[in-house]
Amino acid sequence: MKILLLSVPRSMFHSKSKALIRALTITITALSVSSVFAVTCPKTVVQKDAWVLKNVNQLLLKARGAYEEEKLEKAYDRELDRLSLAMKQCRMSEEASFVERYPNFVEYVRVLSLEHQPGHELGFEVTDRIYFEETKEHVTIPEFLLTPSFLRAVKWHETLDQAKSILSELNATRSPEDKLLYFSYESRHLGTPDNDFSYRRLLIVVPGNVARNEPEKWVQFGIPDPKSKVPIRNLSVVSVVRGPGETANTYFKDYFRTYRRNGTITVKGRWELGQGDDNCLKCHKSGLLPIFPEDGSVSANEKAVVEEVNKRFSTYVTPRFGKYFDTSKLGPGLGSNRTNVNGNHASLAMSCAACHQPNGLGSLNWPMDSVLIGSFVQGGRMPFGTTLRGAERVELYQQLIDDYFAIDDKHPGILKSWLLGRSQ
Repeated sequence: MKILLLSVPRSMFHSKSKALIRALTITITALSVSSVFAVTCPKTVVQKDAWVLKNVNQLLLKARGAYEEEKLEKAYDRELDRLSLAMKQCRMSEEASFVERYPNFVEYVRVLSLEHQPGHELGFEVTDRIYFEETKEHVTIPEFLLTPSFLRAVKWHETLDQAKSILSELNATRSPEDKLLYFSYESRHLGTPDNDFSYRRLLIVVPGNVARNEPEKWVQFGIPDPKSKVPIRNLSVVSVVRGPGETANTYFKDYFRTYRRNGTITVKGRWELGQGDDNCLKCHKSGLLPIFPEDGSVSANEKAVVEEVNKRFSTYVTPRFGKYFDTSKLGPGLGSNRTNVNGNHASLAMSCAACHQPNGLGSLNWPMDSVLIGSFVQGGRMPFGTTLRGAERVELYQQLIDDYFAIDDKHPGILKSWLLGRSQ
């Protein structure tokens, strides 16, 4: 999902091909484990404790590697598949005493493995097909953004002003509370799903209406670079549906534009086109995120709109994802409060959890995107309100990651402590 400044790398596989490859991988892994490296299931409590400790260490070691280097993601995937398969073969999740002893560990492995199941590229509890069918009303693109004139105007950087003129004309007929918020900008780091080197965006926030049960929609078009002869296909929607109390459910969908030789432009879901999809929650633990554009990429007359959009984000408060995923099952996040934190920036590290916790902006927990986290901390955006020099921010970031992924038995990190059920 590329509605925001940052996102994760995109696969080029056809969705059905990816599902087949994943199914074959799991099958081959199962055959390999059962026929070559037969699983020895622990029997006693002591054996099970040792088995869990060993596998938690191995999983977190691979997870940290995948977090820090994209090329190590496959090694992490293999480790997770191996662990999930071993637990199934030993029927550990069916053993009440084991589940009672390690509830966090059992459920953690289950929810992490969702993404590895055929038809679950989004990583949700239901298949991608069911998710898109049931959330269709929330992530449909407004018709006024699909007119031929607007789609042609938003196709090129050189005609972007025409697109904005159309939006301005629309605003002239809308009430103050329904006016569109829009601006163009350049992302700091990552491109669109169809082009890793395209950083330009046009974001349009379509206000919602709680009384009419209308979701607020952040609609974003990928824009090609100036003088480019290749248009960008991506178009994303992230919607926010305010729930009870101070919660807000967030829903996602990527679309691709298809440019035909006769000049017509059609729009269809990326998943429906067989172009696969991604686990949106790797970046969107907070649902939507504030946007911090590349310096100088926003025109002077649109800077106030950026501020207004970011203020709007702050009103969404506690993010939820409907019935499709419970992020609390991924455990505490970076900077969670602990009694044994050391380091030069211990208090600052723990301040992250003041906002990023289940009843706040959502915990920053694994799986997560290192580019997003690194840019916010080392780039000076977070922790909010702090003034640190560059070297100090690098040190703080390293401390956050070390304390989260640490597997030392005497000083376990945040994630290991939680998985083993140890008090913080």
